[in-house]
Amino acid sequence: MPRIVVVGSVNMDLVVTTPRFAAPGETLLGGSFQTFPGGKGANQAVAAARLGAEVTFIGCVGRDPWGAELRELLASEQIDVAHLLSRGGERTGVAVITVDAAGQNSIIVASGANMALTTRDVEAAREAIEQADALLMQLESPLPAVQRAAEIARQHDVPVILNAAPAQRLPAALLECVDVLIVNEWESRVVSNLHDPALSQAQVASHLCSLSGGHVVVTLGRDGAVHCDGQTTTRRPAPRVDVIDTTAAGDAFAGAWTVGWCEGLSIEQTLALANAAGAAAVSRRGAIPSLPRRSEVESLLSAAKSRPK
Repeated sequence: MPRIVVVGSVNMDLVVTTPRFAAPGETLLGGSFQTFPGGKGANQAVAAARLGAEVTFIGCVGRDPWGAELRELLASEQIDVAHLLSRGGERTGVAVITVDAAGQNSIIVASGANMALTTRDVEAAREAIEQADALLMQLESPLPAVQRAAEIARQHDVPVILNAAPAQRLPAALLECVDVLIVNEWESRVVSNLHDPALSQAQVASHLCSLSGGHVVVTLGRDGAVHCDGQTTTRRPAPRVDVIDTTAAGDAFAGAWTVGWCEGLSIEQTLALANAAGAAAVSRRGAIPSLPRRSEVESLLSAAKSRPK
């Protein structure tokens, strides 16, 4: 079992379905309302665990009922939550999500306790990072904590996989520690600062490789993903599924990519595994509830291979 440490966020997702997104100043009558456990860090941790990894989580929740519920849920997925800290005076993070009739989503996050994670907290979890097969992170935690975790991993030759979401420009010191940068099309433009629409995703990915010196993966939604290592570019399509809710699709991809990377799969095999995990996630509602297990992902891959081209 690959040993993966995830530094990241834990949220309770408040999800409303709507026929379309509201315009500024407009009030819409939505459909159903549900709460789901989520947060990019928690989503990616559960995705990796369900695909066969041994996962340790580093993050913060509030001392409130949602924090207790989320801790219990992660533990039920066999995730080590010894470094999931409870912060007094902070509310557990929440994400307000609207999902339209096409399954696309709009998300606003109130980070709450997620932003209470410190470099000292990361140092306290140093041993777990040092012994990991990979460190997986996102950008819903304070940047100093993310960077310190990356530095510890780099010192001990632990691969660093960073999903640069929500998108922002990144300090060179952090990029230099990153072995695999995972971004979607929008995030790739923000992180690279290349907004020229004439540039292809392969060109943007190549530029990101020059900034980090590592691998770059750009996810393309239903069109799959592109991988670039500075010399070669590999593109892999995603399995075709009925889209219900795209929430956590990118997190399913990131978790699966990390598992495949740790298992020593080829780039094409790792892309295929990650694409299938993302496709499975969009076929049902919610964040963590949508994340697939290995058997489901393997079934999607088998079906895609047998489908006539």
